[in-house]
This record gives sequence, structure tokens and C-alpha cells, in this order.
Amino acid sequence: MHAENSDIEVWLDSGIRSGQDVLKARALGAKGTMIGRAFLYGLGAYGEDGVRRALEIIHKECDLSMAFCGHTDINKVTTDILVKGTYENLKVANH
Repeated sequence: MHAENSDIEVWLDSGIRSGQDVLKARALGAKGTMIGRAFLYGLGAYGEDGVRRALEIIHKECDLSMAFCGHTDINKVTTDILVKGTYENLKVANH
């Protein structure tokens, strides 16, 4: 998922439903993620408070998952936290 040896930023805008998804995307080299579905579910259920709660849940899930992986800084997360053999085909080489 990341562009090796490139100045291009990669942002993931599909399938992000949890803090674990955010962490995996960052581990693969994404600069960031979009969380439209969680945002919309929260908005539809409880308005502004629902959006706030959805963001809090995703943040806490990501924070807890990082802790389980032995990290405290999302900027230092690498593919070392992922199961080998499950992500190699997601890297995009710069040709």
C-alpha cells in the first residue's frame, strides 16, 4: 500500500471501520485514513454527539491496539506489527 522511494502520500479511503484498521493502514505506509462510514453511522444515530463518540471509539481502539503491539507513537509503527505473509502484495513499488 505504500509507494516505495516516492514523495507521493497514500491515504486509505475504503474499509476503515475500527482503530485496528487505522493502525494497519499506517503500518503499511498510509499517511492517513478516511472514516466516512463510522462518521455517518454516528451522525445518523445521535447527531453531533454520535460523531464525537464514533471518533472517540476509533481513537481508543487504535491506542489500545498500539499498546498491545508495544508502541506509543503511531508514526513509528511499521509492518513489524503485522502477520508476515498477509500484506506483502499490498506494497506498490515505484517504477
